[in-house]
Amino acid sequence: MIDLSQSEPFASGGNRFCYRHPEQAEICVKVMRPRRTAELLGRAPWYKTWRGESYFDDNLREQEGYSQRAIAANRSGLWQHLPRWYGIQDTSLGPAAVTDMILDSDGKPAPTLRQYLNQHGLNDEIRASLQRFSQWLLEYEVLTKNLIAHNLVLREEQGELQVYLIDGLGCASFLPLPKVSSYFAKRYIHRRIERMWLRVEWEISDKEIPWRKFEAEGLKR
Repeated sequence: MIDLSQSEPFASGGNRFCYRHPEQAEICVKVMRPRRTAELLGRAPWYKTWRGESYFDDNLREQEGYSQRAIAANRSGLWQHLPRWYGIQDTSLGPAAVTDMILDSDGKPAPTLRQYLNQHGLNDEIRASLQRFSQWLLEYEVLTKNLIAHNLVLREEQGELQVYLIDGLGCASFLPLPKVSSYFAKRYIHRRIERMWLRVEWEISDKEIPWRKFEAEGLKR
């Protein structure tokens, strides 16, 4: 069991706390917030409540995302943009999703795309990095949910910025066709990439237009 009793999270999201492994600093340990699944279940529309609390557990959703066809194939080059997965493990704070930690050159958690854009904007370097990431998604047919700026982190490798997806694996399609068909997978991924670029455009804007409205208007272009 991983003892987190003396650890503080280095990051947190709406549903999970993120810790560095107390004995292996290059490992990330993600724990659900206490009682969060019950809270999400209680707020869910009636047609989702039949799934039970497990449906709202981000660790189980991440496990499902890592079990997709593209990752199970484990082709050479697959891990260029993904932290490796070490399963769900017991901790002193409950079950945790355990992955590689993406670190910068100083050994600190790598900055998010949002942090980079806030500091540097959409320069040529990050544009090229996102294009390489998009090509990788299509080549390996990796299914993701919406590619948002705080779920992508950046690390310099061989003189180039490399994008890593640290959260959001999985398929958000109502029908499972992208999970079983290469044709539908590529169509699905193209739509996720289109939304990713819209999200980048919104991140560098003044954000006066709420994201949902910005997205809806952008997809009409």
